[in-house]
Amino acid sequence: MSEQMAPVPDRQPLDEHAAASARAYAAEQRAKADVLASVLEDIAAHGYPSPETGVLWEEARGAHLERLAGEQRRVA
Repeated sequence: MSEQMAPVPDRQPLDEHAAASARAYAAEQRAKADVLASVLEDIAAHGYPSPETGVLWEEARGAHLERLAGEQRRVA
């Protein structure tokens, strides 16, 4: 394989709104990844949580669907 780097294609600059949106999305995804990483680190340090302290997936799904329904805008 060659040690040369591939040429970088020309890029089109984003307007201020698009750049701000991309940064906000990146921050949201980074925060989600940080939460996942902390959960995995906790499991690695302390083991799996006991089933008695968990929430059934049906209950978690139902609560999540209720949150989503409350967030959606309704069109008449």
